[in-house]
Amino acid sequence: MPLQSIAVFCGSRSGTDKLYEQHAVALGKLMVEKNIVLIYGGGNKGLMGAVANAVMNEGGKVIGVIPKVLLEWEVQHEGITELRVVEDMHVRKRMIYELCDAAIILPGGNGTLDELFEMVTWNNLDIHNKKIILLNSAGYYDHLIAHIDSMEAKGFLYSNWRERLIVCNDPETAIGVLL
Repeated sequence: MPLQSIAVFCGSRSGTDKLYEQHAVALGKLMVEKNIVLIYGGGNKGLMGAVANAVMNEGGKVIGVIPKVLLEWEVQHEGITELRVVEDMHVRKRMIYELCDAAIILPGGNGTLDELFEMVTWNNLDIHNKKIILLNSAGYYDHLIAHIDSMEAKGFLYSNWRERLIVCNDPETAIGVLL
């Protein structure tokens, strides 16, 4: 079955390196070129807003999934194709996973890591077998990659983690791995 949608997990802030946002925008444009729907957290700020805006600006389709609690913070994106409001963060993550065919993780904070590790854990438990790409923009995830290597070396992982989480350094490579 051809790839139709990608979940993008990333920060609601832009971070300190301009490459993070450049990669978010480039990824959004590539997704439209390949006719891939963006599934994401529904925010309008930071890298989340950058990738969603890039897809919308190129005429693509964006589905955002946001919990009610974030509506109170007024961080929802009003200019996307579809915004689904759900009860809580758990429902949000599950719906995003169900709507996507694969996932790409860009730089982000605690929420991004939560989404990354839940998706990798579900993959490891065979709850899903979707490809997961870690976009290591400007080496953002170098320390995390080293830590996961250490977890494997010290016997805490059940399988070669690099078979479940593919590390790429740019959006073009990430999309290429998925197609």
